[in-house]
Amino acid sequence: LIFVMRLQEFVTVLVRDPRTQKEDTWHSYIDYEIFIHTNSMCFTRKTSCVRRRFREFVWLRQRLQSNAVLIQLPELPSKNPFFNMNNPHHVDHRRQGLQEFLEKILQDALLLSDSRLHLFLQTQLSPEDMEACVSGQTKYSVADAIHKFASLNRRFPIEDEERKKGKNDAEADSESSSSGLGPSDDSISCGCKASPASEES
Repeated sequence: LIFVMRLQEFVTVLVRDPRTQKEDTWHSYIDYEIFIHTNSMCFTRKTSCVRRRFREFVWLRQRLQSNAVLIQLPELPSKNPFFNMNNPHHVDHRRQGLQEFLEKILQDALLLSDSRLHLFLQTQLSPEDMEACVSGQTKYSVADAIHKFASLNRRFPIEDEERKKGKNDAEADSESSSSGLGPSDDSISCGCKASPASEES
């Protein structure tokens, strides 16, 4: 008699480490690290770490809503006209709101089936490149993009005892790729890269 123990699926998502990135002489913005640790079959990679800025979250919510019309998506933290990048309270309030947004989205099976969500969480592709990939206009598939990014960017923060098993995740390659799959050259600790950007804080 064989007993099969089915492990409870989990997805841990952390939005943390807000950093100010300089866009040009006059403009800066804040991006946040998104750390995923999961055993869910829905995910190509079980551990990943990328950086995203607020306006990319706005893009993600719009795309998810247009593909899941009947679902009422959770709200993003409201865009405060007085948002001050130098005010730690403002920045942390937004960070908390972004984490709550992702936690709610990751509980919905229909939203989890959207490839854009996986590209957003597990690659550093820009919104334009994510759209191109999902609509089949790239030479690489969604899974290719996630594997390629992860193989180029493997150093993750150690979260708990479980992570000690995965020592082979420890090395990090810093690179940039002309395929559009690689992260931008702007290297940031924890193997995460700054996303290419334009206006908005």
